[in-house]
Amino acid sequence: MQLYNNLSAKERAALIEEAGQDRLTISFYKYAKIKNTDIFRNHMFLAWDQLDVLGRIYIATEGINAQLSVPAENFESFKNHLDTISFLENVRLNVAIEHNNFAFLKLKVKVRNKIVADGLNDETFDVTNKGVHVNANKFNELIEDPNTVLVDMRNHYESEIGHFKNAITPDVDTFRESLDLIEEDLREHKEDKKLVMYCTGGIRCEKASAYYKHKGFKNVFQLEGGIINYVRQVESNGLENKFIGKNFVFDQRRSERISEDVIANCHQCGEPADLHTNCANEACHLLFIQCESCKNKMENCCSTSCMEINRLPHEEQKALRKGQGNSNDIFKKGRADHLPYKKDLRNIFETLNTSK
Repeated sequence: MQLYNNLSAKERAALIEEAGQDRLTISFYKYAKIKNTDIFRNHMFLAWDQLDVLGRIYIATEGINAQLSVPAENFESFKNHLDTISFLENVRLNVAIEHNNFAFLKLKVKVRNKIVADGLNDETFDVTNKGVHVNANKFNELIEDPNTVLVDMRNHYESEIGHFKNAITPDVDTFRESLDLIEEDLREHKEDKKLVMYCTGGIRCEKASAYYKHKGFKNVFQLEGGIINYVRQVESNGLENKFIGKNFVFDQRRSERISEDVIANCHQCGEPADLHTNCANEACHLLFIQCESCKNKMENCCSTSCMEINRLPHEEQKALRKGQGNSNDIFKKGRADHLPYKKDLRNIFETLNTSK
C-alpha cells in the first residue's frame, strides 16, 4: 500500500496542467471521537488518493480538519465516500469562492494532537456546550445591535487584508494567543454584551464558543460556516455583504476577494495593496504584503539583504543555510522590523473600553 506522495509538487503541477480538468477547492471540519487515528488516517489517504484528492488534512482524537482540492468530475464520488463514514455523513462542505487548480499539489494526511492548535485542556470544560450558530441573515442583524461585540478569531495577517465592518481584530500570531486576550479584555461584558465571533470556515469559533461559555459569557454566537459560507449565503439570498476586502486562505491562492475594497498597505512602500507573498530568500520566507511595484523592485524579497542572498547561485544559498535550521521563528507572518508599513493594531479594545 502506498501511504505517501511519490511525486514532487513540480511533477504534480505538470500532471494537473496536462489533465486540463477543473478542480474544486473545499474545506470542512468535524469534531468527533476518533479512537484509532492511525488507522483512520490510512483509510482516508488510500480512498482519497484514488480520487486524486490533494490537500492538507489533520486528524486527531477530537476530529478532522480538512482543506483540499478534488477534480470536479470526482466530487460526487468524494462526497459519497464521506457519507460512508458515520460522523461525516452530510458534513457541511465549504466550497471556495474562487478556485485554483494548483491550490494544493500534494495529499498530506497527518495525525496531530489537535485539529486546531488551541492550547486548551479539553478535559476542563464541556466542548460540546457551544455557542448559537447563526446564518448570514441573523449574523447581519446581530452585528448591527449596539449590544454586540464582534470579534475576529483569526490572526493579524488574516484580518489585515479583510474583515467584517466594526470587528475587533486581535493583534495575535496564533489562535491560542487570542483566547485569553479576548477573555481578559471583555471580562466586564460577560453578561451585558452579545459575543459574536467569526473565522474562515467556522472551526476556530466552534471551540472558542464553548470555551467562552465555560468562562461565563452568557450570550455567545458564532457565524455558521465562517466567512466562506457567509459569502455564499449573501450571494444566493441577495443579502447585504458586510465583509470588506479579501478572505485569507491557507493554500496557494492565499486569498479570495470578497469586496473590491483594498484595506491593507504594502509593507514596504505604504501604497494600497492586499497581496501576500513569501520572501524569495528561502532562508527567510517571510510572509508579507507587497505591491507589484515593490515586487519588481525588490525581486520578490522583503529586504535588500534577502535580495542579495537570493541572487547568489543556488548551491551558495544552501551553504549559507547549512546548520542554521529553519525554525518557526524564520517563517513569521509580517512581523519583521525592517517592514516600515507593517500594520500595528495596538490597543484593539480601546474603543470598547473607553465607551464603558
